[in-house]
Amino acid sequence: MDLFDRLRTGAEAEWRAYTRHEFVRGMGTGTLPESAFRHYLVQDYLFLIHFARAYALAVYKGRSLAEMRGAHEGLKAILDVEMGLHVRLAASWGITAGDLEAAPEARATMAYTRFVLEAGLRGDLLDLHVALAPCVVGYAEIARDLAGSASGEGNPYRVWIDEYAGPAYQDVAAAARADLDRLAERALTEARFPDLLKLFGQACRLEADFWQMGLTGAD
Repeated sequence: MDLFDRLRTGAEAEWRAYTRHEFVRGMGTGTLPESAFRHYLVQDYLFLIHFARAYALAVYKGRSLAEMRGAHEGLKAILDVEMGLHVRLAASWGITAGDLEAAPEARATMAYTRFVLEAGLRGDLLDLHVALAPCVVGYAEIARDLAGSASGEGNPYRVWIDEYAGPAYQDVAAAARADLDRLAERALTEARFPDLLKLFGQACRLEADFWQMGLTGAD
């Protein structure tokens, strides 16, 4: 059992609430209200901005050139690839780049992103990657599960599902799990594990809140 599986098992209730949220189920069946998905898309773009900052922080926190280069690659992937993909996906839903840039952050977005950044600022790379793991690995697992059970080509959320279920993103998630284990070899003790589990559980709860924000259109 790798570190991610240990964390997921220890925070099973929070993990299930996040990965089986009504928003997720609605994407799988195609019944999620389109207004909810549009609101989510806008806030997820704003989330990505702070996600990039988290990887910039990981560059600073790196203890070796290899760690710094790995974090830099993650930063470049978000700024140069993922944000562009997000802009194009939003455009297909009638949301312009200007709409994304002008949108205010919802409270759930602020709560989650600042939590991740604070975890990295006060802790080390292991703390930061544990806080990021529910998002990075969770999206891969959610999409993979939905890809096997989602409704067919008429599902308006099929593009989102296929993007995160595809090999490119699945490789990103696998690399994130490997990074956790590599960092754990150096920095994890059994006395520290409960603190990491608490961090992971909090991130899962904030992920569930992020889905709920999309579902309700909360600001």
